[in-house]
Amino acid sequence: MAVRYTNILVAVDGSDEAKRALKKASVMAKEYGSNLFIAHIIDTRTFASVDHYDRTIVKEAEEYANKMLDSYQKQVQEMGVKNVRLITDYGSPKVKITKDIASKYEIDLIVTGATGLNAVERFLIGSVSEYITRHAKCDVLIVRSEVPA
Repeated sequence: MAVRYTNILVAVDGSDEAKRALKKASVMAKEYGSNLFIAHIIDTRTFASVDHYDRTIVKEAEEYANKMLDSYQKQVQEMGVKNVRLITDYGSPKVKITKDIASKYEIDLIVTGATGLNAVERFLIGSVSEYITRHAKCDVLIVRSEVPA
């Protein structure tokens, strides 16, 4: 018996691997008739060095997130995914995705790229995908980049 996922969450950051994860999650959501949640977490830790959260930087991050998510929503709807929900949140991406969002929306599959945009964080404290794999209470699909043959 094939596993059917009802609520699929894909975490995006604008990276090529996140785009591949979005495509794979979209194909699965269409095939299963799943709800597809597309989430972007604005990493507030990146604002820590800015005095009193300079509002222009926060506003730019929000505008980037909104444009990216709107674009992704159009793409997946054109692929035939009917139930799409966009989520923008603030905090540590790995914690927000794994604990808050997955629980709140009863996610049964998280899809994420193997790596994202933040190489420094990956080097210092481990990747978001690694954290999600270790801490998620649901299935996790890690999408890797295509390697030329």
